[in-house]
Amino acid sequence: MKAEIDQDLCIGDGICSDTCPEVFEMRDDGLAYVIADPVPAGAESATTEACEACPTDAIKLA
Repeated sequence: MKAEIDQDLCIGDGICSDTCPEVFEMRDDGLAYVIADPVPAGAESATTEACEACPTDAIKLA
């Protein structure tokens, strides 16, 4: 599984990094970034949860 964040849609609420810090992090610009590619084994469920919780649908999974 791979995760991707559309920076134009990200509002920096941090739900993704709170839900799955193994895959997402917040940076100084106030936006979320993917830090694991591909998603590590065992983090798929939390990554999917973060994707579903994103209020702007900025996270895409493949």
